[in-house]
Amino acid sequence: MGSEFRVRELVLGIEGLALLRHAMDADEEFIAARLAEIRSYADDSAATLPDRSKPVSELDAANGYASWSTRYDSLPSAYLEVEEPILHGLLDRGPVGAALDAACGTGRQTAALAARGHRTIGVDQSPEMLAHARRKVPGAEFREGRLEKLPLDDDSVDLAVCSLALTHIPDLSSGIGELARVVRPGGRVIVSDLHPFVTSLQGQCIFVHDTERLAFVRNHRHLHSSYLSAFADAGLTVRECHEPVFNGRLAPGGYEESIADAARAAWEGIPLVVIWAAEKPETSAA
Repeated sequence: MGSEFRVRELVLGIEGLALLRHAMDADEEFIAARLAEIRSYADDSAATLPDRSKPVSELDAANGYASWSTRYDSLPSAYLEVEEPILHGLLDRGPVGAALDAACGTGRQTAALAARGHRTIGVDQSPEMLAHARRKVPGAEFREGRLEKLPLDDDSVDLAVCSLALTHIPDLSSGIGELARVVRPGGRVIVSDLHPFVTSLQGQCIFVHDTERLAFVRNHRHLHSSYLSAFADAGLTVRECHEPVFNGRLAPGGYEESIADAARAAWEGIPLVVIWAAEKPETSAA
């Protein structure tokens, strides 16, 4: 913990990324605009950038999600918009049974599972997030617990879903191993996460912590090879992998809207999320 930077540094990075990605193909007007904006933000003369001097502080998961829980469902998100159609399509294919929403947060996927008829258990380490989830999905069961040590018995659910959460733990194998442990033979594991391109290029999702500060909870980069190794070590068979790309949505009112041309050019064609569908093989007859 303890990392802190300013919004201005984020903006300069995005401007630079846009220039790096498009310098060879863009017209002179685009390049001139990027250079002009970089100069104005570098010498702090740009008056149009909101919150340019606001500090962005790192919070641990407990404090970060306690703060984020009050606003998590209130703003549209490109990450959720590209993830949900694919993930929900995967949910639609499988049989109905007992389901786990691991690191359920405010109950976004818990609600999707319950709507499809699953007997659903939501698990999260944040009491504040769970309070929102209980209000959202009153018919589900909720338990406080961590991804690395899920409060469920072995082979107790038919489906385990983990959405945009494994990126917060340094070691994928612990989280995926737990998902595999609680799923019955023949069951499914569906995981979505921030794409390693995103965590490599920017890394963190910024949210409003209070009126004076912005904050982030650290995301760790997990390459596809790490996912594949973790699935294999857990005894899971990968069936599908999806990589939906940036859809042009910028967070309303955020700093990227002030540099919309640069931000859209920086993220154009970049996969935002990776979605994995895996199965736990049936137990072989002795």
